[in-house]
Amino acid sequence: MSDPASKIDRYIRQSGFAPLGEEGQRKIGDSTIVVCGCGALGSVLANTLARAGVGKLRIIDRDYLEWNNLQRQVLYTEKDVAAGIPKAVAAKAHLEEINSDIEIEAVVCHISADNIIELVQDADCIVDGTDNFETRFLINDAAIKLNIPWIYGGCIGSEGQTMTIIPEQTPCLHCLMQAGPPPPGTTPTCDSAGILGSVINVIASIQALEALKIVSGNANQISPYLHVFDLWENRARQVKLDSLLDLKTCPTCHERDFKWLAAEHGSSTAVLCGRNAVQINFHNEQSVSLDQLADKLKTFGTVTANAYLLRAQIDDYQLTVFPDGRAIIHGTDDPNTAHSLYAKYIGN
Repeated sequence: MSDPASKIDRYIRQSGFAPLGEEGQRKIGDSTIVVCGCGALGSVLANTLARAGVGKLRIIDRDYLEWNNLQRQVLYTEKDVAAGIPKAVAAKAHLEEINSDIEIEAVVCHISADNIIELVQDADCIVDGTDNFETRFLINDAAIKLNIPWIYGGCIGSEGQTMTIIPEQTPCLHCLMQAGPPPPGTTPTCDSAGILGSVINVIASIQALEALKIVSGNANQISPYLHVFDLWENRARQVKLDSLLDLKTCPTCHERDFKWLAAEHGSSTAVLCGRNAVQINFHNEQSVSLDQLADKLKTFGTVTANAYLLRAQIDDYQLTVFPDGRAIIHGTDDPNTAHSLYAKYIGN
């Protein structure tokens, strides 16, 4: 921990910005922000918020690191990939070296209807670093129900977009996307469109500043627009949203019908963007002994394991299994094949 004088010096360029000031900086230091997903957007968000002095960061991510992450996920190194550790754990280690004055909690799990309330209920703000709309609609439900501001962000190719959501004051994600998440296969993915790291940094920087406005007591300064950028085509748009709230037709923020929290929507599988992989998860978490599973799978292929996950290379597939029973099946984008491999090698 640093001494009080150095703590003041650390943030003096930030608190010297008059609209924020020392009082705003103090409120930032007393705040809790939850980062949902610590991949591309999430790693920039966590890095920016830690350096800004947010008192507590809870970083939630279900995934482990791969080589193609390093092109845009700024917190990580080649050593992290080689170590085979989860993103949240690697992020925590790096951020503690950046700022030892704040509290950083790493949570390695899949965000679901079963756990999201517990994960976010003490937050002053939630920031979106996820890669799928199912999780975003779940965050939206929880944020509206608990009256917690959150900042949506998403990127693909050279385009990114973000909007800030404050319950009862702004439209929510369901207001914006009244038909719900787009059906699978109808939108571009990292496989089909690629993704540029520069647009990640732009969108995450806007998200981070919106979060800092909120927790510093300057929520009146948040943007009322949906911001859309295409950095390759040199286009920027601001879409007005205030009329959406006046319609009073949103099932979530007007009728308070939280279907995603009730697990009426969502699935037990997710095809992972750009990964040729399928994640299998369960509404009711299971307990798996990684040591016992390692002994079982050694007869089928090459197995490595640590305290956080087990990885087995079996024929053309790689199975990564977590202690809660969740698994990522790499080598297929077919959920049926993934479930068959899970049942064959891990069990029902």
